[in-house]
Amino acid sequence: MTDKHFIFQRIQSFAGDDFDPTADDQIATMLKSKFNIYLPQRTSIDKSLESTSSSHEIINLLIKYRTMAA
Repeated sequence: MTDKHFIFQRIQSFAGDDFDPTADDQIATMLKSKFNIYLPQRTSIDKSLESTSSSHEIINLLIKYRTMAA
């Protein structure tokens, strides 16, 4: 199993230092501004991430991070 801290570090390297992968508004803003990825409207940010048809690695990292136990 991949370490949650390692995934967090990978997300930080893509997104920048001031980014919280548990903050829904920060995810949407960062994806738009840095990667030009627009999340579709869904009932939750997690469902939006899962339905995004982007091949960028950060989407998979965010999904994995948000589903891992603390």
